[in-house]
Amino acid sequence: MSPSHSTLADGFIKDKERARWHDQTLWFVRHKRDLAAKSLPEWEDLRVAASAIKMHTQQQLADYLELFERQATKLGAKVHWAADAAEHNRIVLEILQSHGVTRLVKSKSMLTEECHLNPHLEKHGIEVIDSDLGERIVQMQGMPPSHIVLPAIHLKKQDIGELFHRELHTEAGASDPKYLAEAARQHLRDKFMRAQAGLTGVNFGIAETGGIVICTNEGNADLGVSLPKLHIACMGIEKLIPRAKDLGVFLRLLARSATGQPITTYSSHFHGPRAGGELHIVLVDNGRSQIRASSDYRRSLNCIRCGACMNTCPVYRRSGGYSYNSTVPGPIGSILSPAMDSAKHYSLPFACSLCGSCTDVCPVKIDLHHQLLTWRGEIGKRNQLPLDKKYGMKLARLVLGTSWLYRLSGWLARKIVPRLPRWMIYNRLNPWGKQRELPMFPAQSFREQLKDRQQHKPQPKSQTSSSHGQS
Repeated sequence: MSPSHSTLADGFIKDKERARWHDQTLWFVRHKRDLAAKSLPEWEDLRVAASAIKMHTQQQLADYLELFERQATKLGAKVHWAADAAEHNRIVLEILQSHGVTRLVKSKSMLTEECHLNPHLEKHGIEVIDSDLGERIVQMQGMPPSHIVLPAIHLKKQDIGELFHRELHTEAGASDPKYLAEAARQHLRDKFMRAQAGLTGVNFGIAETGGIVICTNEGNADLGVSLPKLHIACMGIEKLIPRAKDLGVFLRLLARSATGQPITTYSSHFHGPRAGGELHIVLVDNGRSQIRASSDYRRSLNCIRCGACMNTCPVYRRSGGYSYNSTVPGPIGSILSPAMDSAKHYSLPFACSLCGSCTDVCPVKIDLHHQLLTWRGEIGKRNQLPLDKKYGMKLARLVLGTSWLYRLSGWLARKIVPRLPRWMIYNRLNPWGKQRELPMFPAQSFREQLKDRQQHKPQPKSQTSSSHGQS
């Protein structure tokens, strides 16, 4: 059985200062999102419209995918279909090998992370350089992104300074962001110039036109596909929208939800290959049709990968992205990952306080916390819960469902727990108490307090004086 979320989170929260800083940094991004959302009076109307467009697209997905393929082919692109990650990787490798490519630059693509494309290509002798700065940083570390929009958000500038000193030979101890960014720029510039092909993800595919839209803040996707003549775009089938006029709804929501910007710095449109070049679009299913077939989880495919649910999630902010052990962490990842492999990701739906904050900020109105609750029941039905949680929940149901047992448990807790030495409560057998303190136990139960109040309830004066007046 894979390590649970709580086990992996242990390593992150041991560094209390980093955990606190991670929490506050993401909350700052969430605050910027709130300000950006409030700046648009029509914000809620946009959310409703985006949700409706996505649901409509899903209902007619097969038709729109065929339309997209026809239109993209008319524009000169070559469209490929991949049922799963293995087929996706094979198609990309064959395209590169058929063109003799050994050096590839790649912009941010969570789909290729999901398919583990980089190690597959590297195994076949192809150098893959992630050109997004955050992704390049974690690639140098040999790690995956810890956040879908902010891949290196778990690292401080001092960490990056040490990494760049080791990998790019910058000055020892340097941590000035401008200096480090310039070093990365020079390093990546050389990779761009030498690249024989560019690979990108896709933010939106437009069925009506056959075009694709890629949003970045660094312009790395544009540069990566402008110099080499071969452009490969990898796109999950859920990224489709029906019409060009629908795009404005999502562009207004995406950047504001992700980082609090009015719009991403570069929203690049590609309609067919550039003159003398080739554009290959790889449409990938990899379990999406299975999720679409489920009425409980279908809405999770509406996701536009803004990361807003992660920035607001109290569990993600305090436990870090790597504790999810999944390509897409946070609340949306805790829905998508069990759909791929519920035995491996059984603990993720429980890494949630069900506060509903993720649902509140989701720009396409995915009912995230409801789906997470549904997953908990599904994990139980599949008998994938660890025994301690399984029987712990059964015990809790027995106590909460039996009146006399509930009263007895409360009485014992009030009388015994406050008298116990601290080490008997806060020890390794009580993981709940690692970062929490129990509240003060009341002397009386709620029932006892209510009974006392009713017995000592004062008589209403108004009723007494009214009675005297009438007499």
